[in-house]
Amino acid sequence: MTAKHQVSSRAKRASQSIRSPGDDLNQQIIRLLQQDGRMAFSEIAQRLDVSEGTIRNRVSGLRENNMLRIVAMSDPVATEYTTDAMIGLNVAAGITPRQVAERLEGDPRVVFILWVAGRYDLIVELVSDDAEELKEFLEQEIHASDDIANADVMLGLKNFKNQFLLKRDMPETGAAAAG
Repeated sequence: MTAKHQVSSRAKRASQSIRSPGDDLNQQIIRLLQQDGRMAFSEIAQRLDVSEGTIRNRVSGLRENNMLRIVAMSDPVATEYTTDAMIGLNVAAGITPRQVAERLEGDPRVVFILWVAGRYDLIVELVSDDAEELKEFLEQEIHASDDIANADVMLGLKNFKNQFLLKRDMPETGAAAAG
């Protein structure tokens, strides 16, 4: 292997790791931005003991590769919506879960859609400011739709925890944590 080829291979690997959400530094940057999406690159750099340019390059690479999106989110726990419901859906024969998910995802009351295995095809979380909105959603988007065979509505009574984590942020359990 020529020296030129070795350098370009090394540069390519370094570039890929910079853009990888699995890279340790990227994970630390993402965690800080999850806490405060407006945190200055200079503050992130100081906390992680790297240069501001490194942070700028990392965030830019992650965003360019659609691995990071910085958006504003309201905290459902803090806002305490009047109505919070989980809906287990079974899609109709000949319809895919993706088709139903794509139809529902544009509704601003829908905050979560997960394709699952087991009793349901999809789990949908709906939040609204009043029970009338829930009834309207169920009537128009669920019961009047031919693409849904069955819906099981579970009305939320109290939200004890709502935390979005990256898989790498999950604490280790069992034998792996003990060893």
